[in-house]
Order: sequence, then C-alpha cells, then structure tokens
Amino acid sequence: MEQQVKKRNRGETREVDEDKWVHDSSLDHKGRVPLRGLTGVWKASLFIIAIEFSERLSYFAIATNLISYLNKVMHQDLKTAAKNVNYWAGATTIMPLVGGFLADAYTGRFIMILLSSIIYFMGLSLLTMSEFIPGLKPCDLETCTHPGKVHEVVFFLAIYLLSLGTGGHKPCLESFGADQFDDDHLEERKQKMSYFNWWNFALCIGLLLAVTLIAYVQDYVSWGVADLILTVVMGITIVIFYLGKPFYRYRVPEGSLFTPMLQVLVAAINKRNLPYSSSPDLLYEVPKSQKFQGRYLCHTSDLRFLDKAAIIEDTQNLSAEKGGSPWRLATVTKVEETKLLLKMIPIWLTSLTFGICVAQASTFFLKQSSTMNRKITTNFEIPPASVYSISAIGMSLSVTIYDKILVPVLRKATGNERGINILQRIGIGMVLAVLSMAIAALVERKRLIVVDNEIIQGGKVGAISMSVFWLAPQYIVLGIGDGFTLVGMQEYFYDQVPDSMRSLGIAFYLSVIGVGSFLSSFLIILTDHITRKGGRGTSWFGKDLNNSHLDKFYWLVAAMNGLNLCIYVFLAKRYSYKNVQRRVVVADFNASDRAESVA
Repeated sequence: MEQQVKKRNRGETREVDEDKWVHDSSLDHKGRVPLRGLTGVWKASLFIIAIEFSERLSYFAIATNLISYLNKVMHQDLKTAAKNVNYWAGATTIMPLVGGFLADAYTGRFIMILLSSIIYFMGLSLLTMSEFIPGLKPCDLETCTHPGKVHEVVFFLAIYLLSLGTGGHKPCLESFGADQFDDDHLEERKQKMSYFNWWNFALCIGLLLAVTLIAYVQDYVSWGVADLILTVVMGITIVIFYLGKPFYRYRVPEGSLFTPMLQVLVAAINKRNLPYSSSPDLLYEVPKSQKFQGRYLCHTSDLRFLDKAAIIEDTQNLSAEKGGSPWRLATVTKVEETKLLLKMIPIWLTSLTFGICVAQASTFFLKQSSTMNRKITTNFEIPPASVYSISAIGMSLSVTIYDKILVPVLRKATGNERGINILQRIGIGMVLAVLSMAIAALVERKRLIVVDNEIIQGGKVGAISMSVFWLAPQYIVLGIGDGFTLVGMQEYFYDQVPDSMRSLGIAFYLSVIGVGSFLSSFLIILTDHITRKGGRGTSWFGKDLNNSHLDKFYWLVAAMNGLNLCIYVFLAKRYSYKNVQRRVVVADFNASDRAESVA
C-alpha cells in the first residue's frame, strides 16, 4: 500500500513538474529550461506576429504594385513586367531555403530573424532614398520614356535586398512562433493548431492594409512617401521583436542537417544484401535510458529499404556498434526522419501547379483590374492593387470560419485533433484553385467582348465600363483556397519534417510559391512562343491586355491544375504521417540543466 502511494506521489510530482517546466529541448534566453508560465505560447508569439505583420505589409505593398511600377515608371511592356515580377517573387520565395538551412544548422532562429530584419530595413531605406535623393530619383515621367540607369540599378538592388531579408525572415519567423508551443502538452498542442490559422489572419491584415492604404498612397500621393511609411513601421517592429526576447523559447542549432540523412542512405546501401529484420523491435535505437535530445519516432513500413540502415549485424558486438561509425548503423528515428523527407518530395512536386495559380493573382489579375472601371463614387477611384484585398478578405474569412466553426465540428465528427488531415485540407484548396482559374477565364472572356465593343469598334480611350468587381469571384474563391492550401502547406511542412529542420520545412512551403512563380514565367514564355508560331504571329500575350487572350491561358492553367489534382489525391490517400512516441517527462528540478525525457 505504501509503495502504491509513493508511485502515485511520483506521478503527481512528474505532472506538476510538466506543468511548471517545458521539457521539449527548448531553452529560455539565459540557456535554462523554460518556465511554462513565463515563456512561450501567445505571450511570446504576439511579438513575433507583430514583425511578421510589418514584413508582410512591406512585401505585399511592393509585390502587388510592382507590375504597375515597372509598367508606369520603368516603361516595361506587359510581358517583360510580368516576367520581372515572377523572377523577383521566385527569388524571394526560394531564398528561404538558404536562410532556413543556416538557421536550423548554425545561427538559430532568433539571430537569423534579427539579421534578416536589418537587411530588410536596409532594402526599404534604399528604396526610400531612390525616390527622394535627386541623383537616384527616376526621371520626370511626363518627359521621358525610360528612367535613369542609376535609379534602375538602385531600385533592383533594393528589392533584391528585400528578397535576401525575406530569405531569413519567412522560414524562421513562422517556425520560431510555432516553437513557442510544446507539442507534448495537450493544451499547447491545440493552441499550436490555431496558431497557424491566426498567423495567416495577421498576414491577411498586413496584406489588406498594403493593397488599400499603402497602394492608395503609392498611386495618388507618392511612391516615396509609401516607402517611407514601410521603412518606419519595419524599424518600430524590429524594436518590438527584440523586446520580446525574455519571453521566447529557443532551440539550439544542431549542426549539419543533411549529414545524418546521408549516413542513413550510405548505411542502407552498404547493407543492401542483408535480409529484412523479422521485427521492428530488433532494429537499433538509442536506449530510452540514455539522454536523447529530441523525440523518438515509431517505425513505419514505408520505404522499407532504408530500414536496413538500422539492422544490427552482430548482436554480440552491439556495444561496439554503438560507439562505431554512424555510416554503418543508424537509429530507427534517423531512418524515419530520412523517410519523412523523401515522402515529402512527391507532395512538394504536386503542389507546384497551385503556386502557378497564386502567381496570377499578383500579375495578370491586377493588370485586368487596371483596364476596368474602378470608380466607387464619381470622385473616388480605387487603385488597381487594392482589388487584391478581396483575396485577403476571402482568406481571412476562410481561416476564421475554419478555426472557430469547422474544426470543433469536425473534431467531434472524425475524432481527429485537426478535424481533417493536413493533406485533405490542402486538397480542398487545390479544388478551389481550379474553380478560380475557370471563373477567371470566363470573366476575361466577358471583358474582351466589352473591349471589342467599346475600344476596338467604338474607339473609346481609357478604362472600359465593365466594373472591376467582376473580378471579385475569382479573387474570393482563390482566397478561400489559399486559406485551405497555403495554411495547410505551412502546417504540413512544419509538422512533418524532422524536428531539427522546422525552419527549412517552412522554406520548403515557401519554395512552392517561388518555384510556382518561375514556372509561371516559363509557361508564359513557352505559351507565347507556341501561340505566336502556331497562330501566324497572334500570341496570347500581346503588347497590352486588350490585345491578349488571357482567357485561354487561364483555361490552360485550370486544366494543368485539374490533372495535377488527380495525381495529388492518389498520393495523399497513401501517405502516412509522422508517428511520434509521446514523452513521459521525468522530474528534473535543476532549472540550469537540460530536460531529460523517455518515450
């Protein structure tokens, strides 16, 4: 009886310790095990969301109006401007692969965010100076057809500095915010699922202000004043982010990320002739009695060939193997981490066509709006970029309804913590993307009929009578799709990568959008070449939108997404998710030491 009481007391002590301390391998700003009540969760995430709001405000203010700037100030034609926007957007969303790798392996996320913020601030400052300093300003738009070379060089240098800054910002900010929630604490794990939704809600608010308030200043006040506002806001939020330092939970970088994966592949190849193990329990794993930094992963039957890396060749020499070369024997956890990365490749590839759809919203959708009637009243006309706000509204509504209404209902119906699986959420957004492109094609066809009646035959000059709000359905549907697919991809690439690679995981998600932008540019070039040659000089992309056939291009993108969706569904149905062994926390009242845990 006394022994049972002692066991119960030890269990109560462990439970109290788990509520007091955070034993998930994170540290506080002084390198100690964090106190749960003083660090992490929303109190820390709000500082991080603040600087994300500023970064997204700046990014979308520049990205959504970039094609207009290149067209009006740089005097580039539609095709060249669209390609330059896609190249910049592609570079901006590919750079996070570098930033994410460096943060996870060497610098840590906090330091990378701080360095990237400074680079971002430098880019915004240079952009502001290019509009105010006489020697850097563009030429008088009334008297010249091309800006000065100096302004052109400074402008592109500035926006690519922003790309460089985003390279560290985007993968680390979101993953650093998610790190503030403990996966092995039930309440914090549920909060983390909501975190991704509300992170994107804040992102949409930044986007909304960027394409309304800032876009209005750009179009009707001054590009320089708009850049100055963005620079000041970024400076303020950098200070706010730094003030949150005592509240954050930090992850220590673990060195080279890909070496362990390579070791698994080499070990599996070296032992390719060995028979498969009769039981997963016979495969090698670090004993749970030893200190292990991280979480154990359960064995899965996927990519079974890699299991050979964990086969113990001689059970009599197990102790010697433990101290031997990791190029010969890998743990089950390392094998499973390698499987996770390899299984992500097909999902990443089948997400790229969605990235092509996203690229249209900030290029051709916006150019459509610039040719249409944007007047709300007799004296007020909305800027073309402000139409993008419809997409942000659609995404905000989608995220809010999903988090507050659908998830609680679906949790009860399915018994799944998330309501539905991550890949199911992504797939729903892909269906909506196909629908959005089909709607865009129909609306553009309608617009071209009006153009033919009013401009080509009627001789009208300027915007057509067709209201810009005809574009609302395609923007709303794509925005709702973003709320499913983009948020789902963020959660998927953060959650399903190895724990040590979460910044890189967010970078994988961003690379979908980046590669999608590059593919969009390539598709434009290829389609232009084929249609110009096959149509005896009549390309789908004319000198301006009124001489183009974007409706046919949208149908092409819709068809590509439809075919890709079939492949995605096939893969998603056969996908197995990360299988983590939940930890039981061992009491450790020395706050200066790292936490120990067992599976």
